[in-house]
Amino acid sequence: MNPLKNTPVVKLGVVGVSRDCFPIELTRKRLQEVVEQCRKLKLPVIPAKTIIETERDALAAAGELRDQGVNAVAIYLGNFGPEGPTTIFAQKLGVPFMLCAAAEESRKTLIDGRGDAYCGMLNASINCGLRKLVPHIPQMPVGLPREVARMIAHFVDVARVVIGVQNLKTFSFGPRPHDFYACNAPIKPLYDLGIEVMENSELDMFELYRSMADRKKDIEAIAADMAKELGAGNKMPQKLLQLAQFELALTKFFEENLGSRQFGIYANKCWPAFEKAFGFVPCYVNSRLVARGIPAACEVDIYGGVSEYMAQLASMHPVTLLDINNTVPDDIKIKNLHGASREDLFMGFHCGNTPACCLCEGACMKFQLIMHRLMEPGREANITCGTLEGTLKPGPTTVFRLQSTADCHLQSYISEGHILDADPASFGGIGVFGMPGFARFYRHVLIEKQYPHHAAIAFKHAGRTLFDALAMLGVSDVSTPRAAGNLYPSENPF
Repeated sequence: MNPLKNTPVVKLGVVGVSRDCFPIELTRKRLQEVVEQCRKLKLPVIPAKTIIETERDALAAAGELRDQGVNAVAIYLGNFGPEGPTTIFAQKLGVPFMLCAAAEESRKTLIDGRGDAYCGMLNASINCGLRKLVPHIPQMPVGLPREVARMIAHFVDVARVVIGVQNLKTFSFGPRPHDFYACNAPIKPLYDLGIEVMENSELDMFELYRSMADRKKDIEAIAADMAKELGAGNKMPQKLLQLAQFELALTKFFEENLGSRQFGIYANKCWPAFEKAFGFVPCYVNSRLVARGIPAACEVDIYGGVSEYMAQLASMHPVTLLDINNTVPDDIKIKNLHGASREDLFMGFHCGNTPACCLCEGACMKFQLIMHRLMEPGREANITCGTLEGTLKPGPTTVFRLQSTADCHLQSYISEGHILDADPASFGGIGVFGMPGFARFYRHVLIEKQYPHHAAIAFKHAGRTLFDALAMLGVSDVSTPRAAGNLYPSENPF
């Protein structure tokens, strides 16, 4: 089972194809070896009994795998393969698919046992283009069975992201904020990806919250769970019942409004009117939702929430949404920069929405300092309470963003590095990031291509999976950091 709710389970089929002028037994034998290697990797693949030679076979294989609930498929060219029936099968089955092919095993088999799948991959790719199909094609798509099995294992991760996005619904409450205009990206490209969008008002949220008031036992149970999770970090116990009521409201709304979709995320207005109406900040509740696999982005950042969800599916671990926020002073001592220079360092920060499992020991519920300055200056914190604050756990990380430009062009960036073992000496949910080459990347990609301040943060290296998933989703404008000496198009060479 997946450790995170709200996450697709990939049920992967494997089908062999064979051109009729090649021995069908060559594909059958090689496919069986691939399946055996998959099982050694603990990949529960479902092999089709039908080997596809003709269009009739294509329909039979599609029906066979559809009946078994397959939602992704690896098409294996055991020999040259018939490109027409191969792509008809992919079209009729209608699930994310990959193309992979058999390498020749030995000089002893290059007469009666040669399959020519290296050649067949070219024709299969051409036919995908003719039918406007977008397969996943591995970097080295032709290999021996153990190599093909590893390709399939990677494709499972890629397919999970694609399936999740194509079956996703975004819930938002409140208008996107004027002061953070960067969150106001057009939603049309979300529909192009297959995502459903449901926008609601802040009044809807407030009425939803109030409607939960009489569910005392449920609220008390959630508050008790919050107290258990916070432990000694429960510095604002007087706020737990209000926060629990809000969590109950969002959970109930999520369950009742997925409609035609299997998965969902939130992107909600969280300030400045929220605090005066509700009497708390929603950050801690957001952190608990994302810990269960339901990203809840701040400031109605819908693309931020989608980015979080994609990073979650790629890493299979809770994620967070942070501001790419501030530079790192030289007097913050760091032993290991993991290949980054000092100028490549930055702090990732947000008010307190990062799950407890992603923070170091000692995380606490506190009040939001920036909002407190604005809303309760000189007074004891009250309506600005409800953040979860602490230092991000050190380790590998991926910083990721999917975004639409103002003219509805989808673009994305991916950068891998490390959250460093360092004391940020500041407030909020915060950590020091070391990303090799990030200073130039920040200038020539993030600023120049007009990305907003929010980034999805995965607590693993997930760039390879995200890059391949974006390709399957049709996002071709993907930026990654360039090595020293490899200039960005706008970078001054002098």
